Amino acid sequence: MLLAFRVVLGLLTLQPAEPDPWGFDDVQAEETWLDILRPQALDLILLSLFIAFALVSFSRKSVRLKYITLAMAVGYMGFYKSYLISVVNIFAIVDWDWPIFRYNLAWYLFAGFTLVSTLVWGRLYCGRICAFGALTQLMDVVLPKKLRIEVPKAIERRAGWIKYGLLVAVVGYYIITRNTMVYRYVEPFWMFGLSEKMVMWFGLGTLLLATVFVRNLYCRFACPVGASLGVISAIATFRPIKRWSECKSCTICEKACEWGAIRGPQIVKSECVRCDDCERIYEDETKCVHWIVIARRPELEKRAAARARRLAASTAQTAP
Repeated sequence: MLLAFRVVLGLLTLQPAEPDPWGFDDVQAEETWLDILRPQALDLILLSLFIAFALVSFSRKSVRLKYITLAMAVGYMGFYKSYLISVVNIFAIVDWDWPIFRYNLAWYLFAGFTLVSTLVWGRLYCGRICAFGALTQLMDVVLPKKLRIEVPKAIERRAGWIKYGLLVAVVGYYIITRNTMVYRYVEPFWMFGLSEKMVMWFGLGTLLLATVFVRNLYCRFACPVGASLGVISAIATFRPIKRWSECKSCTICEKACEWGAIRGPQIVKSECVRCDDCERIYEDETKCVHWIVIARRPELEKRAAARARRLAASTAQTAP
């Protein structure tokens, strides 16, 4: 009994142990991929679905699906997520400073798709994924065509070099100053965050007003990101747009191209954003000269044979 009393008394008077100052007693739970994926799962699923839809619309060359994709790009990629390739990402390449992979899976999926699609098809990102480019293309559809000013070809070709000059200038400025905030003055993508000073919104309004008259103004002449993707497209595009032999003399697609990317028989890969306009003409047997020639070939051959027979008959009659 005395022994039991002493044990109880000892438990009642027992002092709590001092915390371990070295932290050896802390048990760290090991982070699993399930823990990493759980908070990113929705973003990964939505982004994957959008990319898949964009690829379907691109492969089917459907005008309706294309404009649905552009609307989704503005709403989801722009205002909801603000997923856009920016000159800030180019700065990261310069510094070789990348986000931590496991915590930025959606960003790597987005950036990886942009790079791979550019290598395979060209500037598909500019023509179908970029939220600001999608916005200006939708403006072009909604606004009256009578407001549009067609830039003379000579000026258009020279103005296309401006974006490359801006790319070199902004990267050079960053290398010297390490000031990433310069992006606000060379690209309007901040608009999707809805937070900037009034003077910046005034500048954006001026740009959009100018876009009413000159379609896709920023994308064609002033976008550094478009310039960088244009360089990649010019160097390595595995699946460029096909051309027919008749394209050497036909100008239908050149007149239809809204981006100034077709110059005679040549498609300038650095300017082409795979908008589908010329490719739909290629597949239209009532518009494309290639198919019209094929359709009329039997008739032309029949006429040529008839002329040959008449010539042979006349020759035989006049022979002594």
